[in-house]
Amino acid sequence: MDPLHAILIFAVASSLAALSTPLVIRLAHLVGAVDRPNARKVSTRGGMPLLGGLAVAIGCTGGLAVAAQLVEVPGLSRSLIGFCAGALVLVLAGAWDDRFEMRPVVKLVFQILAAAIVVEAGYRIDLFSNFMTGETVAVPLWIMWPVSIIWIVGVTNAMNLIDGLDGLSAGVGTIIAGTLTVICWQTGQWGGVVIGLALLGALIGYLPFNFPPARIFLGDTGSLLIGFGLSVLALEGYRKTALLAFLVPLLALAVPLLDTALSILRRLRSGKGVFSADRLHMHHRLLHREGSHRSAVLMLYFLTTCFCLIALSFSRIEGWVSFVYLAAVIGVTYRLLRNIGAFSLYIEDVPSREKVSTGESTEEGASTRGD
Repeated sequence: MDPLHAILIFAVASSLAALSTPLVIRLAHLVGAVDRPNARKVSTRGGMPLLGGLAVAIGCTGGLAVAAQLVEVPGLSRSLIGFCAGALVLVLAGAWDDRFEMRPVVKLVFQILAAAIVVEAGYRIDLFSNFMTGETVAVPLWIMWPVSIIWIVGVTNAMNLIDGLDGLSAGVGTIIAGTLTVICWQTGQWGGVVIGLALLGALIGYLPFNFPPARIFLGDTGSLLIGFGLSVLALEGYRKTALLAFLVPLLALAVPLLDTALSILRRLRSGKGVFSADRLHMHHRLLHREGSHRSAVLMLYFLTTCFCLIALSFSRIEGWVSFVYLAAVIGVTYRLLRNIGAFSLYIEDVPSREKVSTGESTEEGASTRGD
């Protein structure tokens, strides 16, 4: 792929997202798609515009349109059409939820529909490396379909669930998108590179409007789109890595996936429903410890960057060394989670912390409000 084409895709996506965000702010106010704080949310800023995901979608679509004209890769058009169709389903569902609210079960149906569309378009877990022999084997269809859909829906919801502070989901998504784009480039998955560049550019163009203190929230329109895009990028990036192939995107997505897994375990331990809301996510714990939204967000940016660097280095390691490396990563991660109290069913008081300022929201039911 021509580097100049890559730069152009990125530049168009970021420019369109930046230029369209002020217009989306006006639109959100016009149609009444604004945040409404309640007792379960971090945010107390009523009337903050949602629909920020529309600006990300506009930027991403522009970048993909440029790619369709410039990049000559067999089957690229079909893949991009499939991705855009699936993304459109989630953007429309998210926009409806941002304005009128949608039941979690109904939202899940739209997520499964979007996942099925891109799986049919070729974004799937169809190959897997045998970690004992290094041999690549084909995954049977009866396993491929449910596993691929579960992966896409899981990552989509993971990004939705961390959407709790100004700039958090957009910033974390930016870091992960950049990492997965590099992995796709290394493995020659040019369809993934194109999607990654468009999504990365759109997020960078949008992020200045969303970084603390935010002027607009992503809403479900954006958090679902980001999670969906990252899940597809991960499916593209894992295909040609050598050993323990799927661990590479898992490591890149470690922060949102760990937060989701811990949320499910925490609610099961406490006897609550999996879709019930709480304020015990990683960002809540860090917000309590750090005392400010910006500090908590920057800490999660740092953690995400660390995991992404580990993912990039892990993609180059083979043999028994990879197991030693993985064990070390698991040990350090476990210690880190204990240090922030991630396994606890409550948040311990931290002395001498300044009063926490207002910020964005957490999830209601199966999703979040804010970024």
